[in-house]
Amino acid sequence: MRYPPTPTARRRVVGALTAALLGTAGLTAPAVAAPDPDRATPAPAAPAAPRAEEPLALTPPMGFNNWNSTHCRADFNEDMVKGIADIFVERGLKDAGYTYVNLDDCWALPQRNAEGKLVPDPVRFPNGIKAVADYVHSKGLKFGIYTSAGTKTCNRAGFPGALGHEYSDAQQFADWGVDYLKYDNCNNQGVDAKLRYTTMRDALRATGRPIVYSLCEWGQNKPWEWAKDVGQLWRTTGDISDNWGSMLSIMKRNLPLAQYAGPGHWNDPDMLEVGNGGMTDTEYRTHFSMWSIMAAPLLIGADLRKVPESAFEILGNREVIAVNQDRLGKQGTVLSSEGGRWVVARELGDGSRAVALFNESNRPQRISTTAEAAGLPRAGAYKVRDLWQRTSANTAGTLSATVPAHGTVLLRVSTDRAWPLLPPAVEVSADENVTVESGTTEKVVSAFTNLGRTPALAASVSVTGPEGWRVRAASRTTAPLLTTGGKLSTGWEVTVPEGTATGSYGLTVKAAYRTLTGKRLTASVPASVSVVAPPPAGDSYLSDLGWLSSVNGFGPVEKDRSNGESKAGDGNPITIGGQVFAKGLGVHASSTVEYYTGARCSRVTAQVGVDDEKGARGTVAFEVWADAKKVASTGVLTNAMTAQPISADVGGAKVVRLVVTDGGDGIDSDHADWADLKIVC
Repeated sequence: MRYPPTPTARRRVVGALTAALLGTAGLTAPAVAAPDPDRATPAPAAPAAPRAEEPLALTPPMGFNNWNSTHCRADFNEDMVKGIADIFVERGLKDAGYTYVNLDDCWALPQRNAEGKLVPDPVRFPNGIKAVADYVHSKGLKFGIYTSAGTKTCNRAGFPGALGHEYSDAQQFADWGVDYLKYDNCNNQGVDAKLRYTTMRDALRATGRPIVYSLCEWGQNKPWEWAKDVGQLWRTTGDISDNWGSMLSIMKRNLPLAQYAGPGHWNDPDMLEVGNGGMTDTEYRTHFSMWSIMAAPLLIGADLRKVPESAFEILGNREVIAVNQDRLGKQGTVLSSEGGRWVVARELGDGSRAVALFNESNRPQRISTTAEAAGLPRAGAYKVRDLWQRTSANTAGTLSATVPAHGTVLLRVSTDRAWPLLPPAVEVSADENVTVESGTTEKVVSAFTNLGRTPALAASVSVTGPEGWRVRAASRTTAPLLTTGGKLSTGWEVTVPEGTATGSYGLTVKAAYRTLTGKRLTASVPASVSVVAPPPAGDSYLSDLGWLSSVNGFGPVEKDRSNGESKAGDGNPITIGGQVFAKGLGVHASSTVEYYTGARCSRVTAQVGVDDEKGARGTVAFEVWADAKKVASTGVLTNAMTAQPISADVGGAKVVRLVVTDGGDGIDSDHADWADLKIVC
């Protein structure tokens, strides 16, 4: 779009834009008065057509944005921004690739000046925005700013948005030395998204300054389908929050969009939360790993003046950053995700593959794939590099690890001819889903497997448990030689003291071996044992009992409410076909919920279906499993159907598993209810 060269033409454009505002939003004219185009958006004396955009953001942008850590609080100010720029340099983040220091909402006063210009808040930024930008630039960094494609920004204070002021605001940003614009979606008055975002694109181009353009459209109009030639990145979701459920839900929405990402056009699942304190370091490593393999922008959202050292260790991992910044620009794709065992692979520019083994569940799980499945050609052996452990090994092809709860093992796999010089990759694992009642003994089997092409010599394994527990080997614990695929399996008798509280407890499985060169290496993994209470006798609602584990498509499994897709408790009363149920579980496909029954229960019953809260959308199928046997299923159910009965014989089962699949048509609004869910024991 060219900027109209005459006042008359400009008035026509503004008038048309105002008409679109009024016609779509149903407002009266005084509510959205068009700005005077001669004052609010003055044209240059001799406007030129928008220039052909030079390549920008050929790798995902890296930097900082204050919003996740400060929102609109007073600590968002000039000192903070300068302090972040200093830390980028002092802590090596600039050298690691972090470039942009970006302001978010609340940097301006609520009113424009008499000339229609934006006015920086003199309390937050007493020296103005240009002075801050100049300081950031003096550090060899770039500077970013924020506004909204609406009449106001998103904050309730009502800071001015750029709708109707695009050319004036863009020129003001360019004059200040802005290098990056985040353009939000609030107060858009119903004006067509493509029109709003394209207008700002043309306004930025007209300034002649290269400015990375971030469309914060929240994915409402599927910008990945049309914004490739509009901006360099587009938000695919709503805002992230500093908790596991939010991060997981956003990751799942972004992963299927891999085909739309590439150099200069990136899917943006929102900023990083690493260092803000709402997740564990294991979860933050997963957050950083998955954003990196998804080729997502890496914008630090924590106040680096206050974060723990562990945050710098995560954010500064250059091997993980190298995956994110790979020049080929391909977003990772999902190879598998069953049972919360995710395998995501990404082709890299040197021909290698990044492979993420991500454990969604709340207990350790073994996750496996192969180098060929990840896209590498068949070879005698491969080099595999663990990017968090910073260790290298050779593998005959299998890529496998026991991954901690909510953890990720991030690998870089290649056909390196020097593989014979590396030690063999090994896998250490133990039985999953181990349950035991207090005062009893349960058998656990560990496995030490040589995945490498070279042998593992003098292999040994040991298991330790919590203080007071007795762990005794019931079979051999050593092997003189493990060739490719060789396995040392050991049975262990684990005795839990009487009176041990119910809950999840950790075992540590440790293995040791020697390479052909005589080097001694060790490996250890966590294993999980659930101490459980016997189920109560009689009829019980399962929503009144604790489950062993749960994996859910979006958000947590809800008790006595539907699934709201994000945080706990955000659902509604369980409703199927207009019928409201007081008890049950609300889930989202794909979902698995496990209960300990200890061979003491006989039957599970429920009324099941798609919750009414998603209208006509959603198709699911329900299954009940008794240990490893499927004992009941419904077939595909839709939102048009009333609640359907399901009944399952679970006699003799130690664990009952409730499964919901997507009905075979992909995951979209698959809100599923296990209403009136009961068990007889």
